[in-house]
Amino acid sequence: MTTARSLLLVVLDQAHGRAVSPGDLSLALAGAELVDLLGAGAAALHEDRVVPDPGAAPADALLAQAFAALRREKPYEPVGDWLWRRGEGLADTYVGVLEAEGALSARRRGRLFADGALTLADSPDRRRAVEAWSSADPVLVSLGEEMGIIGASVPDPESLESLDDSVTLVLAAVGDALLELEGVRQRRTIEQAAFDNVWRGSN
Repeated sequence: MTTARSLLLVVLDQAHGRAVSPGDLSLALAGAELVDLLGAGAAALHEDRVVPDPGAAPADALLAQAFAALRREKPYEPVGDWLWRRGEGLADTYVGVLEAEGALSARRRGRLFADGALTLADSPDRRRAVEAWSSADPVLVSLGEEMGIIGASVPDPESLESLDDSVTLVLAAVGDALLELEGVRQRRTIEQAAFDNVWRGSN
């Protein structure tokens, strides 16, 4: 099972009513996909740029889509740019796959997780994802914490230190992208409030 699929199942299983933004989850899923592509040897990082291996297409359908979407021309694509480009609408894509499989129901547009928005069926994949989360898988816990979902246990420091430098760079890039997205939201809120004040003042 891919890291991205595990992450989605963990978010749906562990958020406990905390609304998770589709934009946040999409960026984290794109990061999880890249971690798997690196682990499978389908891509590598040269400094901060993603370089695909043309002979290593993954078997998983969604991960194969991610692999096919990698830029193949020099100077290749920075990790941050990949997250934004691949992440666009990615949470909806993954949720749609779970729905098609019958693993998810009662979908509601807007925020991906809120009270009563989604019902996650019991399945072997769900149990494996929960087990990985409970055992403090360092990648899953790091991505979950970036979205404000705190695990019951924390990764062993040695497991964090043992992560490949490329994986650590991807996780850091996800954190940076989420901060940037939050900054965009805050600016829009301020701009909307200013517009509302002007509108009220002119009436």
